[in-house]
Amino acid sequence: MSADSPWAERAASLYDHAYAKRYRAHDEQFQASAPCREFADWLGRVCAMFPPPIDVLDLGCGTGRYFWALTGVRSLVGLDASAAMLEEARRPYNADRIGAPSVSLVQGDLLTHRFEAARFDLVYSVGVLAEHVPFDEPLVARLVQWLKPGGRFAFTAVHPASPSIPRTLGRRIGEGIVPAMRGRVRRGLRRRLLAGGLYADEERVRELLRPRFAVESLERIESEAHLHCLCVARKVSG
Repeated sequence: MSADSPWAERAASLYDHAYAKRYRAHDEQFQASAPCREFADWLGRVCAMFPPPIDVLDLGCGTGRYFWALTGVRSLVGLDASAAMLEEARRPYNADRIGAPSVSLVQGDLLTHRFEAARFDLVYSVGVLAEHVPFDEPLVARLVQWLKPGGRFAFTAVHPASPSIPRTLGRRIGEGIVPAMRGRVRRGLRRRLLAGGLYADEERVRELLRPRFAVESLERIESEAHLHCLCVARKVSG
């Protein structure tokens, strides 16, 4: 078994039993959260893009907040680094509305865990990538392996323009001069502004996904915590 990355170790430590119980209690306020309702509706629309049944992976599933929003699912796998969050996911929000006949919860590091090739029709992730783990080339390569031909990757990523990101003097200066930069200097400055993969704007999302994915939709959405990129991309054969 592969060793966990520092990101997974941090998540497992942060999301302990006390945190997981508070997080799960917040799930019960789902209908009061416009962003949560939007994410659930979005996932339903993504599922409707497939002929059923489909095999699905929730990458960083937490307490299983969105399991019930999926439709036409044959098998659902929830992967998370936190055992405490997975324990809560055994009794997720709207459990009686989950349509998948098979739900498996797996404790593992999404940066090192291994799934067989071409296992999933859909991999989705809400509130994890470019937030709790870097969104970068190695991660995209793993997703390419896990998805079936024509499979889809649907995810959120924290946008660098999010109000949650401190507007330091250095960041403001960097953002101001990036448009005038070219080549290696521009790439290096953008890497710093994107915090090594912990933020991702539309340009970076497209850069990471092509040519292995065709971006089908890419927009911005505000959650209670961040401004996100919201993306659906289809795996390109070949």
